[in-house]
Amino acid sequence: MIFIIKKVIFICFTTHLLSCGFYSTSGSLPPHINTIYIPLIENETAEFGIAENISDGIQEKFNDEGILKLVGNNADSILRGTLKKVTDGPYTFNKNESVSEYRYKIDVDIEWYDNKNDKILLKGNYSGWGSYGLSGDIGSDGIDNDNDGKIDSEDDDEFGEPRLFASKIAVKKIAEDIINDIMTTW
Repeated sequence: MIFIIKKVIFICFTTHLLSCGFYSTSGSLPPHINTIYIPLIENETAEFGIAENISDGIQEKFNDEGILKLVGNNADSILRGTLKKVTDGPYTFNKNESVSEYRYKIDVDIEWYDNKNDKILLKGNYSGWGSYGLSGDIGSDGIDNDNDGKIDSEDDDEFGEPRLFASKIAVKKIAEDIINDIMTTW
C-alpha cells in the first residue's frame, strides 16, 4: 500500500514539474508568426501628431516585450490601426464646481493580420486615457497623472506638459492591452 502511495505522489510530482518546465508565453502565438510589421496608425481625427505617438508607443511596447521581432512590410504579420476618436474633457470638479482635472482619451481600431495564412487574427477597439490638471506642472499638480498610485514628488516619472503626458499614458495603456490580447488570443 505504501509503495502505491509513493508511486502516485512521484507521478503527480513529476507531471507537475514537467508541465511547469515547458511553459512559455511566446509559445502561445501561432508557431509560424515570428515577425510583425506595425505601420503608421491612420488618423481620422483632427488631433495632429497623435498617430505617430500611438505607432511609436505600440512599437516600443513590442520591442520591450520581445514577443515578435519588428520588421518591415515583409513580416509574418501586420498590426494595422486607425485612430477613431480623441476626447478631451472635464473629469473631476472641485467644491466650487470648477474643473480640477481633465481626461484625455484615445480610441483606436486595431487589426492583427496573418500575412502567411491570409486571415485576421485579432480585431477590436482599444481605448486608453490619462488625466491632467491645469497647473502646467504635473510634478506638483496633486494628481496621479499616470494612475500608478503615486502623486507628484512620490512619482519620479511625472514630468512634462500635462496634456502631452496624459496622451502618453493613454498610448501606453492601449499598447499594453494590445500585447495582452495578442498573447491571450492564442
